[in-house]
Amino acid sequence: MKTLFSLTLAALCSTSAHAELVTVLNSSDANVSFIDMASQKVTDTIPVGKEPHHLMASPDNKSLIVANSISNSLVLLDPRTGKVQRWIEGIEDPYQLGFSYDKKWFVTAGLRLNRVDIYHYDGSNFALGKRVPLADTPSHLAFTKDNKTVFVTLQESDELAALDLDTQTVKWKMKVGKAPAGLFFTPDDKYLLVGMTGADYVAVVDWRTQKVVKTIHTDRGAHNFRSLADGRRVLVTNRVGSTISVVDLQSLTVLNTITGLLPGPDDMELTPDKRYLWVTFRFTRFVGVIDLQTMKLVNTIHVGKSPHGIYFPDRAPLG
Repeated sequence: MKTLFSLTLAALCSTSAHAELVTVLNSSDANVSFIDMASQKVTDTIPVGKEPHHLMASPDNKSLIVANSISNSLVLLDPRTGKVQRWIEGIEDPYQLGFSYDKKWFVTAGLRLNRVDIYHYDGSNFALGKRVPLADTPSHLAFTKDNKTVFVTLQESDELAALDLDTQTVKWKMKVGKAPAGLFFTPDDKYLLVGMTGADYVAVVDWRTQKVVKTIHTDRGAHNFRSLADGRRVLVTNRVGSTISVVDLQSLTVLNTITGLLPGPDDMELTPDKRYLWVTFRFTRFVGVIDLQTMKLVNTIHVGKSPHGIYFPDRAPLG
């Protein structure tokens, strides 16, 4: 399949004058594609471990951490050149990963092994603290800013779990809806938004009282979130409906819906100028570029099978 639309290079370039690499994880091909942001061409593809699903920058931004869930490993890449820096073996089933805000804790969600692993992090090394059983299929993570709690969605049991980071124990679990996935905090951590991949809405959870206080109907397969970095709006990918919803963080209502997309929109990233949104289409071999001024898909880029995680250098803040 060829690129769907033709645009001038100037219209697609980011504000950066030098080449920037966009990293895309092809989870079913066990490799990573690197895309030049300006030309929107794949410049290289390298093998990593089996089923790389998610990725994130190290706290010092000197490494890009790719989690290989089936290979039980992490691979650290230079985020600007794509060169492999080192491999870390023995990190079992790191489907999802995240650091607490104080960078003391590194947490992985083991979707296949039904547990969450909590590691002590010293700036370079990961020392296992405790493995916490959490059936069934722990998926996405979110940390409170006070570094006391990490939340985990449990897709098969339809629950949200809260783990105490200091004691490394389960504080509580609550039912939230069918196949919960992505998590996102509203401003000041007031509410926790939970995407319902098995339904068509986002649950608004008052996590302090453990109650669902509202549902935001988006589209089928509400899955993952990306802040628009303005403090006012957040995007929600609807993986089954193949749309993206724009949600107002004050009224907690849908403002707009981006349609005309390929199947399975999943992870998203903003260009540095916040003009374009890049999104992985999980059920295809493509990454899409959306013009946020027109809310239209303006380009597609052929990558590997089942693209999942995506990363830009100097990414905009998530909050």
